[in-house]
Parts: sequence; C-alpha cells; structure tokens
Amino acid sequence: MPQRQNSRPPRPLSSGRLRERRGKPRADQTPDDRFFRYLVSNMRNGVLAYRRDGTIALMNDEAYRIFGLKKSESDIGRAYAEVFRERPAVIRVLSSAFELSHLPNRAELRIKDLDRVVGYTLSKVKDEDGTAIGAVMFFKDLTQVEQMEERERLRDRLASLGEMAAGIAHELKNPLAGIEVMAGLLRRQVPAVGDAQSLLADIITEAKLANAIVVEMLEFVRPVRLQVERTDLEEVLHQALTLAETKVARRNVEVKMHLAPGLPAIEVDHHQLCQVFTNLLANAFEALDGTGHITITASTATIEEDPALAGPQPPTPIVVIDVEDDGPGVPAEAQDKIFDPFFTTKPPGSGLGLAIVRKIVDAHDGRIDVNSSAGRGTRFRVTIPVASASSWFK
Repeated sequence: MPQRQNSRPPRPLSSGRLRERRGKPRADQTPDDRFFRYLVSNMRNGVLAYRRDGTIALMNDEAYRIFGLKKSESDIGRAYAEVFRERPAVIRVLSSAFELSHLPNRAELRIKDLDRVVGYTLSKVKDEDGTAIGAVMFFKDLTQVEQMEERERLRDRLASLGEMAAGIAHELKNPLAGIEVMAGLLRRQVPAVGDAQSLLADIITEAKLANAIVVEMLEFVRPVRLQVERTDLEEVLHQALTLAETKVARRNVEVKMHLAPGLPAIEVDHHQLCQVFTNLLANAFEALDGTGHITITASTATIEEDPALAGPQPPTPIVVIDVEDDGPGVPAEAQDKIFDPFFTTKPPGSGLGLAIVRKIVDAHDGRIDVNSSAGRGTRFRVTIPVASASSWFK
C-alpha cells in the first residue's frame, strides 16, 4: 500500500530559530567579519582603508578624531576627496599610494589648522594576483609626543646656553655700569659743546641698552619658579594692557577684549602670566606703529589626553587666549624661529622677549602658537590648563 505523503508545506523557521541556526557557524565557515570591524573600531590608532577608485572602505572613530571630522555612516563608499575636501594635505598623501613605487614606512603630516602632527604609514592592498585593489593608511596623533620632544630639545639648548650666557652677562654687567657712570661724570665736566655733549649722551644711551640686554639675558637663563595662586584672567589681561602702554606708545591703536562669560579662576603665577601678555601686546603695538586694531579673546575648552601615553584620562580643562592684530604680519621664514633665543626682526631688539614668553608658558604646562601671513596680521594663541600640575596630586 503506497505511503501517504504529507501535503502540508514545511513549517517556516521562526525568527528566533533562524537567528539560532545562523548563530552556529559550521566548522568550515570563515570567522565573522564583525570581530575584525570591532577590532579596527577600537584601535588606538587611526585606520583608513580605501579602494582603487578612491572610495572609502573603512574608517574608524580615531581617524575621525585625529582629522577633526564629524563621523557619518554615509562616508563609507564616498570618495575620500569629498570627505577630506577641507584637508588637502591628507588628500595628497592618500593619492600618492598608487603613484609611488615604495611607500613610506613612517612619515609625518602636519595639519596646520588643527595644530596637529600625524605620524602615518601607507600600505597597498593586493588581491591573489598581486594587483593593487586599494590602500590602507595607519596613523597616530603625535602632537603631544612632538611637544614633549620639542620641550626636551629646548631644555637642552637652554642648559648649554644658560651656562655660557650667565658667565658672559656677569662679566659684562660691571664694565657697562662703569662706562655709564663715568660717561655721566664726564658729561658734567665737559663744556656745553654740542658735539661733545651729543657723543656722551649716545655713549650713555648705548650703555643703558647693552645693560638692559644683559639683564634680559640673565632673566632668560634663570630657572622659572612659579608662585601659583588662583587668578582672575580678566584682571591679568587688563593689567598687561596697562603695562604694555607704558612700554610702547599705543597712540591710535584700538584694542577690543572679548572674554567668554563665566571664565574660571586659573592656577598660575599672576606676575609671570601678566609678563607674557604684556610682551605680546607691546609687540603688537610696535607692529601696528600707531594705527590698527588688536583683539583679545578668551574662552574655555578641553584637551583629550592621548590614552596611549598614560591610560584613559578625563579631559583637561583649559583656557585659550588669542592676541590678534591686523598689522603687517610675520614673514613665513621667520615663524619657525620666532621663539628662538636671540632671534629678532627688530634692529634694537635682543631677541629674548618671545623666548622668555615661551619659557613662562611652558613652565605652566601650557602652549603658545603663532599664526601669521604677510599683510593680514598676526595671532598668538596661548593655551593654559585651568589647574596647575601640582594641584593634580592633592
């Protein structure tokens, strides 16, 4: 007797049973690629993979952070030239992957508008035939490392320079004081002859100028010792403006101050921070030569610590102060040297003013940057932590 066949269709798998069956991979199946996506997304380095046609295949969160971009799921599949249209330097690096025969194992990229240094390496992605089908860029934010290295280089330079300068300064100070005193006595005894009196006045003036440079040199090589106290930043800026006006004639220069509401009190050396802004404002007055505008702005921000350096740390609260003028600007070739000791673009200058400024800012665990272009003015940006390093251990 023939067996009766079941005419009912097979019962469809429920969604739960379907997930359960799919969740049990066979022994010959490849690992779930989600693991590798999680791995890439949680890396402390930035990862950017793109295809030969220039479309982005993968980009992790750290990549967005380093390049200062807002994350968007729609970026995957888009051309990197569109995603990085505000970062032309990055586009040039990515486009070179298929043009160079040997890709760099380690290179550095500077993103000026972010004040960031990025170390990167490029690799081609090849198929089983050896054909390049894409490329991948691995990179890391080296800004903090670069700053620490620069500070170490500066300390080394200052240590050797300080020993030499201190000895020279002490040897020069006494003879200069003697020249000034004796020229003053001689001036009283010489008859009021125009040429003689004029020459003696020049001797006294030059001796005073040389003595001022020696005093500034001694101040520069002396270690910075901070008297830290809770300080009102607005008070510091107003006091600095008043002192700068006593050093350089302000004349018709207009000064505007824009301070964000609710600025916190900061833990700094009031006197030395005032010296920083007095110097910056005096330089701006000199650059403007009696006509122009200076804008001082102050706001709060936070710095995300690099987890690779010291483990996960909460963001560091900072204050950012900009001193900006619309003067002639700083030549491009001078910007990298502007904080170096004895470098100056002013004939009577000692070249130590901005070097001292940087030394004071560094002592506060801060940072100073300059941004300038010919004919469009200069902006000095000072970044200072709200709390001093000593208070972190309390």
